[in-house]
Amino acid sequence: FRRKLTALEYHNPTGFDCKDETEFRNFIVWLEDQKIRHYKIEERGNLRNIASSDWPKFFENYLQDLKCPFNGQERQETIDWLLGLAVRFEYGDHVEKYQNCKPMKEANDDQKPADPLIHLDSNNPDFKAGVLALANLLKIQRHDDHLVMLKAIRILIQERLTPEAIAKASQSKEGLPVALDKHILGFDTGDATLNEAARILRLLHIEELRELQTKINEAIVAVQAVIADPKTDHRLGKVGR
Repeated sequence: FRRKLTALEYHNPTGFDCKDETEFRNFIVWLEDQKIRHYKIEERGNLRNIASSDWPKFFENYLQDLKCPFNGQERQETIDWLLGLAVRFEYGDHVEKYQNCKPMKEANDDQKPADPLIHLDSNNPDFKAGVLALANLLKIQRHDDHLVMLKAIRILIQERLTPEAIAKASQSKEGLPVALDKHILGFDTGDATLNEAARILRLLHIEELRELQTKINEAIVAVQAVIADPKTDHRLGKVGR
């Protein structure tokens, strides 16, 4: 969180410890008072009462009012989201100031920019929170190891979100209509909807078996092409002794 805290001029951006309950609650109060300002001043009393045993409940209500996608138990993700919201508000309050900022130039203009991934720390809380946020956005199931989730994100993007995958998925697939009532199921589940679903599953299974048989036939032909001996004359063979 250090870069965002520094941008927001937090008093201790390098030593902020979100696991310290008192520091965390004071940080939330500071963020609401100074940056987000979602509540009116007179409505912030419950949030400012950090010694109250009901503070977690007030904090949950605060997150719901902000429409935060995370809950209070997901502390790192929640902090990252709140910091992003605060940065956005800070920019909106001082648009002209930040628009007039000139980008910093490298000492050597001819020097190629360094790869930002070289110094990437996979154990950094910002990195982990980013992976979790991206997994939530893509609706990927959570895993204890954030690197496993990152791998799942990469696979999903490669298989579904690349231009080639999207073009392939958008291609319409035409098929022949099937009259389910003409296919005998062979048993009765006692429910018409379940019977219809069972017929569909049986037809899909038959289609898979057909594809498998086709591949088996292709394999047999390929093997025969390899082992066939054109010099062999079966008429010379003898049956029995």
